[in-house]
Amino acid sequence: MRVAPRTLLLALLAASVLVAAGCGRESEGSDGAANAANESGEELAGSVQADGSSTVGPLTSAAAELYREVQPGVNVTVGISGTGGGFERFCRGETDISNASRPIDEEEVALCEEAGIEFTELQVAIDALTVVVNQENDWATCLTVDQLNAIWSPDSTISNWSDVPDADFPDVPMPLAGPGTDSGTFDYFTDEVNGEEGASRTDYTPSEDDNVIVQAVSGDRGGLGYFGFTYFEENEDTLKAVEIDGGDGCVAPSAEAARSGDYSPLARPLFIYVKNESLERPEVEDFVRFFLDQNDDIAAAALYIPPSEEQKAEALATFEAATGRR
Repeated sequence: MRVAPRTLLLALLAASVLVAAGCGRESEGSDGAANAANESGEELAGSVQADGSSTVGPLTSAAAELYREVQPGVNVTVGISGTGGGFERFCRGETDISNASRPIDEEEVALCEEAGIEFTELQVAIDALTVVVNQENDWATCLTVDQLNAIWSPDSTISNWSDVPDADFPDVPMPLAGPGTDSGTFDYFTDEVNGEEGASRTDYTPSEDDNVIVQAVSGDRGGLGYFGFTYFEENEDTLKAVEIDGGDGCVAPSAEAARSGDYSPLARPLFIYVKNESLERPEVEDFVRFFLDQNDDIAAAALYIPPSEEQKAEALATFEAATGRR
């Protein structure tokens, strides 16, 4: 789960939050951690309950860890029950925040309406997966989603690049590496590529540590793997990213392509849903405001892509409208 880089970055960011907060908690604006405390600068207490997506969970956990440095009296707990499971709890009124790797669906909206739960949707990051190959691989510059499915489907027997359909690839063995089954990245990839969350061939090198995937692919000329885009950026000197054709031509992974939606289907927005009634509690409002104000640092700590400036401004405006309804 990319433990080492994420933990180090969180520690560095937490230190910067402490320094900035000590220099002036009451300053105006949304740039920097000096605005991390609530507007009055008072110390808050209480708890914030979040649950839901295993993909968004690390993001909210990063926000909680950084927030703890400026408001240690607020206990933010983050559960992982999946996007659907999170919405079930949320619509029963059991949580304040629901982490979601997709928009809420009509049935879930109906459940919340029946329970009288009003909520606000806020985009907090973008998830983009990158398919990677060895630096010596000069043939697989682009793969279609159908080809990825042929490689990674549960019944796939492809073990050589020459076996990939609709391609003229050389006779080179193809050892595979990827996230383990407990990873949100695994869930996302299998859903988008194989049509069912968790549906995947099992004869590959699985690991929750992306460094293991890097080593497996970089150590074999025919290696193929996948993980998050920001982790690829940290290792692009040893790996090559494959362009993906989702039906409209080959697109290279990038933050810009992920934000625009051009890098489809391996990029998606990530959300938190906040119960409006919970926003009446100062600790919940302050934590969500912190989440939005410190969005870039939080996304970096969790190794995700932050939203565009326009998307961040829209989320902040939506949040301000929600808090202004009280």
